[in-house]
Amino acid sequence: MHKPNHPAPHKKPHNLPAPRHPVGEFHNFISNIWNMLDFPRHGDSENIEPKIDVYETPKEVTVSAELPGISEKDIDVQISTDGYLTISGEKRSETEQKDKNSYFSEISYGMVKRTIPLPWDLDYSLTDASYNDGILKISIPKTPQAQEKVKKINVKKK
Repeated sequence: MHKPNHPAPHKKPHNLPAPRHPVGEFHNFISNIWNMLDFPRHGDSENIEPKIDVYETPKEVTVSAELPGISEKDIDVQISTDGYLTISGEKRSETEQKDKNSYFSEISYGMVKRTIPLPWDLDYSLTDASYNDGILKISIPKTPQAQEKVKKINVKKK
């Protein structure tokens, strides 16, 4: 009986996936949903989605959003009772465009809006927001119960 001349199957190394951070996993999940639904993005005629960073410390969650060219009086921040943070505003043109022909225009004007879920036990009543140099920073403290969910254990050498 003739054996086929196939190389032995190559064994894959046992590479364990790197530990994943729940915030990053959640962001990827939401981004994939938005991409599948084909919502308008930057450059479309609908709302412009500001870019955001979401990070946490043991005591709070912070959301930073890029909103360049928007006045703080034109920014609206809301948190719903079911934990959705909505950042919206309007980037207004500084000059009236009446009777002018555009030679070249890449600057986007109009409404910006982004809604994200907040998957933590947070005390929304103590939310603080500040705006500086085009960056909106929102700090939301965790509830005392959420802060107690993780306890640091000191490791001693024997």
